[in-house]
Amino acid sequence: MIKFGPSGNCKRFYDEGYKSTTQAPKWCAEQGLTCYEYSFGRGINISDAKCSEIALEAKKYGVEISVHAPYYINFANPDDAMAEKSYNYVLKSAEKVRCFGGKRVIFHPSTVGKMSRADAVALTYKRLEILASMIYENGMDDLIFCPETMGKINQIGNVEEVVSFCKIAPFYIPTIDFGHINARTHGSLQTFEDYEKLVLHVIDELGFERASKMHVHFSKIEYSTGGEVRHLTFDDQMYGPDFAPLARVFKKYNLSPVIICESDGTQADDAVEMKRIYENV
Repeated sequence: MIKFGPSGNCKRFYDEGYKSTTQAPKWCAEQGLTCYEYSFGRGINISDAKCSEIALEAKKYGVEISVHAPYYINFANPDDAMAEKSYNYVLKSAEKVRCFGGKRVIFHPSTVGKMSRADAVALTYKRLEILASMIYENGMDDLIFCPETMGKINQIGNVEEVVSFCKIAPFYIPTIDFGHINARTHGSLQTFEDYEKLVLHVIDELGFERASKMHVHFSKIEYSTGGEVRHLTFDDQMYGPDFAPLARVFKKYNLSPVIICESDGTQADDAVEMKRIYENV
């Protein structure tokens, strides 16, 4: 079943007097939202006890929790010691998502750096094969690990690259960030056909069952020649993408992704709006 929810707590959550993420599952459920993404973007610094406390609330109110691993993961770093840190960030995030009662770990693949793009992609692929072995060794292959499409042109993570990474192991499911894709392609996502072509590529390459479970990030994003600049809100009229054509694609193909809104400060409100648009297709 398709799910909608925010990444973290929005401005209105705090404006209404709420202070703790422990309160977020109930609050999200009251908005009609059924998922929530907890970000470890700048480090994994939550105790297992706190995770378990939030997990109880999430189970009580029917909210599925995913986690975003630290932003500084880079599987194309030529330094093996730095790559080791990236493996550990993903595995530690997986331990925490279990504490949350969730199943999905989202992570950034890599950046090009001083390599050629082809060499950086090849090294990332090799490292994700090693990560897959670690996931099996640690008995974490019941979880879902979601490499993300990225918004800057010098980052590894266009649709084709992420889909190829997901062929390594069955527990790799793509995070398709439509705002990132739109930013790195300078506004290519406009019509139903634009979205359909992208989604059908994922289905054709990974099969319907895996593609149907894709993780989705969605927000409007300002971009420049280098791609992503900053996340916006749905009120922005200059940059896209718009959700309505994608909602039609999801409905047409009966897909059931987890859709996380990453709008700047209005992520829950815009998640509610996406749900409304989808239900009215």
